[in-house]
Amino acid sequence: MPWFGMDIGGTLSKLVYFEPTDPSSVEEEDRVKNLRRYLTNNLSYGDSGHRDEAKQMEDVVIMQRKGRLHFIRFPTAHMTAFLELAKAKGMAETLSTVCATGGGAHKFEADIRRELNMSLHKFDELDSLVGGVEFVEGANPRELYYWQDPADDSLASKRSYDFASPYPFLLVNIGSGVSILAVRGPGEHARVSGTSLGGGTFLGLCCLLTQCSTFEQALQLAARGDNKRVDKLVRDIYGGDYDRFGLSGDIVASSFGQMNVQERAEGVSKEDLARATLMMITNNIGALARLCCKSEGTERCVFVGNFLRINTIAMRSLSTAMEYWSNGTMKALFCEHEGYFGAVGCLLELMKPC
Repeated sequence: MPWFGMDIGGTLSKLVYFEPTDPSSVEEEDRVKNLRRYLTNNLSYGDSGHRDEAKQMEDVVIMQRKGRLHFIRFPTAHMTAFLELAKAKGMAETLSTVCATGGGAHKFEADIRRELNMSLHKFDELDSLVGGVEFVEGANPRELYYWQDPADDSLASKRSYDFASPYPFLLVNIGSGVSILAVRGPGEHARVSGTSLGGGTFLGLCCLLTQCSTFEQALQLAARGDNKRVDKLVRDIYGGDYDRFGLSGDIVASSFGQMNVQERAEGVSKEDLARATLMMITNNIGALARLCCKSEGTERCVFVGNFLRINTIAMRSLSTAMEYWSNGTMKALFCEHEGYFGAVGCLLELMKPC
């Protein structure tokens, strides 16, 4: 049968498909072959489903089976369209059970059973997340990276990070909201904090402030904006740096702090508002992550989640903040498969021996 793991988030749903490539003693049925052909021969599914071909992993071994991992995503708001497409492509006749995690595994369970006659085997979201990170990092030695010179547009570059001795580390999962986990060792982790100000907040505020409609549009606007036209900086209050506490004059003192002045508010663009929204969210997450690192006594902090997909601005902002507030002792770490780890964790549970 096809092997799937699914993570149904508040904003985005992620599907991981394991395609066996080793010789198998079991001949696939035609309907399984047809489903495999449809999934692997297309990059788009319906109006909003996409396969991230660049993230595809080859020669992955799970339970002594070798194959490739495919990574597929679609907006959770389009769940009805996904179910209709899955039904049309014969998934209801091919599968009886799918392993799933995320809040949507509970919210949409009845819909999936009704439309596809399929049961969901639900797994804890945070257990799946940690298991997925550990597995993918072990299978892909270049999975983790950091940004060198993140504050310099001309010098900023990605650099691989050796995660050979990972424990302990902090895992910051940025989805619709944010969960922060302390991973202290294999099978030993706990949620230590979080915030409601996450990727869903960024997209929701951008839709209200700029009338954009997608995450991609919001990021495009932010890339062309200047948050300094919206935010109040330290220098706007002190006339320069605040030397006593080592605060640079360029640091944001108040997000959207200029918008109470009418002439300032009238002069900003949609791009400026999107950039200020993005900086507000990332600054908040970075500050909270740094405090949790101090509390847990670790200097390794890994940021994951689909908020970071194609979001270079946020990654460099987090990198700059972590380096600044740690006096250069810490680097923000990121993953190539940023938002798919929960789905991978479910897949691993599915393929465990009974």
